[in-house]
Amino acid sequence: MNSPKKSSKASALRTPGTELAVTAISVVDHTPPASDHPARSGQVRVAIEHVTPELDGGRFPIKATVGDVIAIEADVFADGHDHLAALLLYRHSDESDWTEMAMTLLNNDRWGASFIVEKQGRYVYTIEAWVDHPASWQHEVHLKVADGQRITSELLAGAQFLDGMFKRAGGQEIKAGKGRKKTPVAPVDESADAAALREMAALFRDESRYDEAVSVAESDQFTFYASRYPERQFPTRYVHELGIEVDRTRAAFSTWYCLFPRSASQQEGVHGSFKDVEALLPRISGMGFNVLYMPPIHPIGTAYRKGKNNSVVCQPGEPGVPYGIGSPEGGHDAIHSELGTVDDFKHLIAIAANYGMEVAMDLAIQCSPDHPWAKDHPEWFKKRPDGTIQYAENPPKKYQDIYPIYFETDDWQNLWDELKRVLLVWASWGIRIIRVDNPHTKPFGFWEWIIAEVKREFPDMLFLAEAFTKPKVMQELAKRGFSQSYTYYTWRNTKAELEEYMTELTQDEISYFFRPNFWPTTHDINPNILQPGHEPQFLIRYFLAATLSSNYGIYGPSFELMEYVPFPNKEEYLNSEKYEIRHWDWNKTNKLTYLITLVNRIRNENVALQKTNNLTFCTVSDDAIMAYLKTSGENRLLIVVNTEAYGRRAGMVQVPIWELGIEPDQTYSVHDLLTEAYYTWKGEWNYVELDPYVLPMHLLRIEV
Repeated sequence: MNSPKKSSKASALRTPGTELAVTAISVVDHTPPASDHPARSGQVRVAIEHVTPELDGGRFPIKATVGDVIAIEADVFADGHDHLAALLLYRHSDESDWTEMAMTLLNNDRWGASFIVEKQGRYVYTIEAWVDHPASWQHEVHLKVADGQRITSELLAGAQFLDGMFKRAGGQEIKAGKGRKKTPVAPVDESADAAALREMAALFRDESRYDEAVSVAESDQFTFYASRYPERQFPTRYVHELGIEVDRTRAAFSTWYCLFPRSASQQEGVHGSFKDVEALLPRISGMGFNVLYMPPIHPIGTAYRKGKNNSVVCQPGEPGVPYGIGSPEGGHDAIHSELGTVDDFKHLIAIAANYGMEVAMDLAIQCSPDHPWAKDHPEWFKKRPDGTIQYAENPPKKYQDIYPIYFETDDWQNLWDELKRVLLVWASWGIRIIRVDNPHTKPFGFWEWIIAEVKREFPDMLFLAEAFTKPKVMQELAKRGFSQSYTYYTWRNTKAELEEYMTELTQDEISYFFRPNFWPTTHDINPNILQPGHEPQFLIRYFLAATLSSNYGIYGPSFELMEYVPFPNKEEYLNSEKYEIRHWDWNKTNKLTYLITLVNRIRNENVALQKTNNLTFCTVSDDAIMAYLKTSGENRLLIVVNTEAYGRRAGMVQVPIWELGIEPDQTYSVHDLLTEAYYTWKGEWNYVELDPYVLPMHLLRIEV
């Protein structure tokens, strides 16, 4: 496979459709010629339609990470039977010239090409196509020669095509519409090409060398020069320049660990601090996590402070809810004094980086009644008819300790600017990942603006949307700029539910812009499936999250120590850490701790697990056993899970050997990376048996 001139070693981004070779042919500055619009010229003949990927008519960019291969397809066709030529044009936003990729006819007027995004930021791409008269001429020559016809006149026409190629090879521009830059079409040795083209044109005009001329007319040499120096007469440019937002790799592959720093102390009854969190970094990093996420670390208000288990009566000494942000000590740009200072927090960020981890902060756009904004900017809050500020509600729930921000305020511009200032302060501390609490309750336009504004100054910044809401709202947030999103995984439990949901996330248009982040539980959600406290169920739910999605997270010690006792009749924890300081035995380990550590190591060592969309489900004879293939190049993994946590299951798995280059009667080795066992399989159908009380899963690397 030929590589583009600006290529680098890169992984492939699976996109719906055909994976295509990456072949750059030139770099030029093309502005659409005057004939690009049918109202301007009746000579334009080519139509370009149904470009993929394209989001909402080009309104929003698709998403990628550095090194991804982006596959572009379009319907390109014209009247009549002439041959066509099509180019994919792309450039980074800080480049003025387009890089061109020749598109290949796939089938039924569907054309495609691919290119690698090599750096962060915004790329744009579009398509240009035209009737390829030299290619049409050569096709006619083939037919006439095969029919025994003499083509003297056709050779003279071919000579005219060669004259045009000669001019373009000499660095002379094609006559073009207004604004087309005068640059050579291709960075090649044009003087040598020009000499060859001059000789070919003379040959076509020399009747004494007719047989030789016919041979050259049908040759790959003519095809090569016609492609290198295309005629490009009356081209059509696609009506949109489409966007790609390219993030750093962690946007697509991350492993999150959530903890409350106030519960990080090794001593029971003592308020934890950033220093205590630092002491836990070797343990958390050793388990393989690369993102340490902490709920709000700001001063907590005292007015209407909630007590244990969300009691409206707060007992003396109870710490309050971290989401009740703000006190006389400060607001969103301040640090809760019992955790430490800003310098202590910066030190934690630096030490975490030494362990290969990043610290993620929680953006909760709400305030305690004690927040400085409540005093200085009362216009940013909604008032009741009696003039008091309305506290937060999600009927029947009431949050008397929280004032929601009123985004319809007349002073919205100053509000937006203040929130931007807060995020830039966090960025100055060293934060490059932000988990956003309930973004679906704030305007879409605000998120599109503030994410773009922050990333303009800090391109590495990533945003995770904690939005458990309607699907279209979650998708809109992703389109507006969120790097990742929470999902419904927490409530997708059966094989059928999981396969349906993963197909939705990875096969439809959503796969171009929505990056899922799977969490078995959160500090807000204790799902029903885990409330019995059944160990195999914890293993299964963890393993599915970590292997189905390349981004996943766990609610720290609570999940790994398999805490399960619910608040009565709710999907919440009894004695929730949101309302009190918890003491955890940070030295305790169990089967789940071991599995987490092992799977995270396997994820780091196998690139197939560092992607989400490279997923193929396999047929299994047992309805409780789920099997799926994840591949990246030669790294091919078959994952098999018994989703029935209470009983042994067995069945035959159909391996899609046709995708793996394995013959029907061929034997091959599969290596279980969890147990180090090796199995010899043959052909498509192979037997599996999984006991949830031993280990309810296989993670098999296919080693042909």
